[in-house]
Amino acid sequence: MGRVPQPTPDVVAHRGASAHRAEHTRAAYELALEQGADALECDIRVSRDGHLVCVHDRRIDRTSSGRGVVSELTVAAMSALDFGGWHREFPESADDLLRPPPDNSEHGVLTLDELLGLVRDTARDVRLFIETKHPVRYGGLVEHKLVALLARHGLAAPVDREKSQVLMMSFSQSAVRRFRKAAPRIPTVLLFDRFRSGWRSGELPPWADLAGPDIRLLRRDPDFVARAAASGRDTYCWTVDDPADVALCHRAGVRFVATNSPAATRVHLAESGNGQFGSVTVK
Repeated sequence: MGRVPQPTPDVVAHRGASAHRAEHTRAAYELALEQGADALECDIRVSRDGHLVCVHDRRIDRTSSGRGVVSELTVAAMSALDFGGWHREFPESADDLLRPPPDNSEHGVLTLDELLGLVRDTARDVRLFIETKHPVRYGGLVEHKLVALLARHGLAAPVDREKSQVLMMSFSQSAVRRFRKAAPRIPTVLLFDRFRSGWRSGELPPWADLAGPDIRLLRRDPDFVARAAASGRDTYCWTVDDPADVALCHRAGVRFVATNSPAATRVHLAESGNGQFGSVTVK
């Protein structure tokens, strides 16, 4: 018997270090970079005045001090709102309960243009996974605007897909196809939380470069990663926070793990790499 070490997955900060800072805020992404994330992840929608903003939900009610539908609000209107104060990190000790809570306020919605600037100004190479949300009022406009913004940042036509600093992803097959047609050199991730016809074999449509399964699918079928690899597809798995899930992804050979806590996930990966989950047995 021999033991073949599994490559360590890249750690992708899901909406930033969102276990510790309010999701999709500059503070969450800056903390993710401090925690050593290999890549960042964001969701984008189109505002009423045509800007791409980093918001997961159709409405801003959950993640801001305001209310309303993103597509009905301008960036100027959202700039006056607090997008950080709603988030309270669970204290690490009982002593922390006696201290006044930190000021988590962060005014103004984060635009994708600002986030791309943060990635550009980072001293080390960091990738950005950008998820376009659907269904939305403006349909395919979000992909067209994304391509245009990436072009302004010089990111729309990388030398090859492996060297691309940006990856596009969506649950919408039409969105991924649309983006591939407009920006053929940027890699795409097809996200899914259930297996559609034929996908369980690891075969994906030609316009999808990576498979993007929910961690719950891999718990039931970890061999999917190997089948996808045999079809030439790496795997991006979301959302991976539990140590057992981190070890599972490492063991299965997942390429990218999306996590809300980059620092903790890096520790879990190091532990799984040094222990029984760090390799697979080959007969």
